[in-house]
Amino acid sequence: MNGTERIRRAIRRESVDRVPVMCQLSIGHYLLNTDVRPAELWFTSEGFARALITLARRYRFDGILINLPGRDPEWMRWVKRIEDHADGSQTVHFVNGDVAQCPADDNVQHFPAGGPRRPTIDEVDPDEIYYDDPHALGGLKYPYYFGLEPYRGDRARWWPDYMFRTIDLVLAEVGGELSVHSEIFSPFTQLMELFGYEQGLMYLIDEPDKCRAILAAYAEGAADLGVQQARRGVDAVLISSAFAGGGFISPRQYRAFVLPYEAEVVRRIRAEGVPVYTHTCGDIGDRLELMAETGIDGIDTLDPPPLGSVDLEDAKRRVGDRVFFKGNIDPVNTLLRKSREEVRQDALHRLAVGSRGGGYILSSACSVSPRVPPENLTVLAEASEAFGPVG
Repeated sequence: MNGTERIRRAIRRESVDRVPVMCQLSIGHYLLNTDVRPAELWFTSEGFARALITLARRYRFDGILINLPGRDPEWMRWVKRIEDHADGSQTVHFVNGDVAQCPADDNVQHFPAGGPRRPTIDEVDPDEIYYDDPHALGGLKYPYYFGLEPYRGDRARWWPDYMFRTIDLVLAEVGGELSVHSEIFSPFTQLMELFGYEQGLMYLIDEPDKCRAILAAYAEGAADLGVQQARRGVDAVLISSAFAGGGFISPRQYRAFVLPYEAEVVRRIRAEGVPVYTHTCGDIGDRLELMAETGIDGIDTLDPPPLGSVDLEDAKRRVGDRVFFKGNIDPVNTLLRKSREEVRQDALHRLAVGSRGGGYILSSACSVSPRVPPENLTVLAEASEAFGPVG
């Protein structure tokens, strides 16, 4: 089996020749372990696609997650100059006065010329929002709003073709060999990023009806983007719903403000024949059934203690017959801090538990941090091969 077939069968909880391996890597990890420069990685589809493919092949991953949107090939028309620094970082100065600091080992930091400002809920008209890049207001920026006009009903203008450019490049290089996954941001994530986490959580209590209207609008846009990605040829779509865990909201709030909107997104994308899975960080042990109720095909991260609250054996028993699992290796206390042999033993344990009944992808729980030793990642495919066939 190749990576595409291996992951396809794992998603369906079918037998595989070995458990597939696929980790989400941090931007800093790509920067530290490839020759792609910071601005090239963040602001060009070619740079990011090269980094994705390089490390997927080096680590013998079975799939690639494309978790940045495609870039405008003419992005330099917005740039005044780029400064290179001795530590490998870069600073991009845009013609509108914005500045982007691009570290050599971390995400870009964007500084708007007029300073960051978040709207109040009274300023937001649900009829005029559709899909907001969650890093456009404040620190991170993905990477700019240039060319993306406020939504006013003209959906045909909302998705410039370059948004899918990285998908096209990766599929052209490894499509059919490796499983290619895209990412969209959940309605709830967009709500939190729109107002900021503290104020967003307060609005859930003080303005629940207005929040529901905003979430419904974001669900339309997220579903539309996921459908467009599915039609572009990806093998699966990931819903990034990082802030829907127990550290932010209760199960009751999850049912009210997350479940119905993610369910609509899932329904629309799955109608295209493409599987969907959800990435929620941290404490989700008390809401696995609610997550499965959205209709997703799988759950990503499954952070174990102390980072989260998921015991893999308990999760398999509760919802393992309904969804596939991806994750559960502690990216900090195991991948970053332990030896290669200790990582191997941890991986073999996850394989023994997660592979029961099929439906498991061996992976870090959340993204691999920048300074995880590469040898601690190459050992994952070795562990999977040593563990052998499943089903």
